[in-house]
Amino acid sequence: MAAVAEQIAFDAFMAVDVRVGEVVRAEPFPEARKPAYKLTIDFGPDVGVKRSSAQITRHYTTDQLTGRKVAAVVNFAPRQIGPFMSEVLTLGFPDAEGEVVLVGVDRDVPNGGRLF
Repeated sequence: MAAVAEQIAFDAFMAVDVRVGEVVRAEPFPEARKPAYKLTIDFGPDVGVKRSSAQITRHYTTDQLTGRKVAAVVNFAPRQIGPFMSEVLTLGFPDAEGEVVLVGVDRDVPNGGRLF
């Protein structure tokens, strides 16, 4: 388990824009070095539709992901992952084997809602 990070000011936390979105498309990403999917996520009218590469193939199929609400950081700079430009960082926690389990919400919330 990772050590607790050093303390930060509340303003530093607020600089990270975490939003909820709905996966509208999930597809295999065979060109990725590690098994991954290409996700297209709708974050509502303020943020729009963004794409993300996510190494979540261990616990999820593309069919299970479509329609699912996920949390993502929407204000990081885009990152080139092989031939794919990942625009947001989809969030998850490691299970006991280090595989990603997605962060989710337990009630229906509008796309684009910001974490606070």
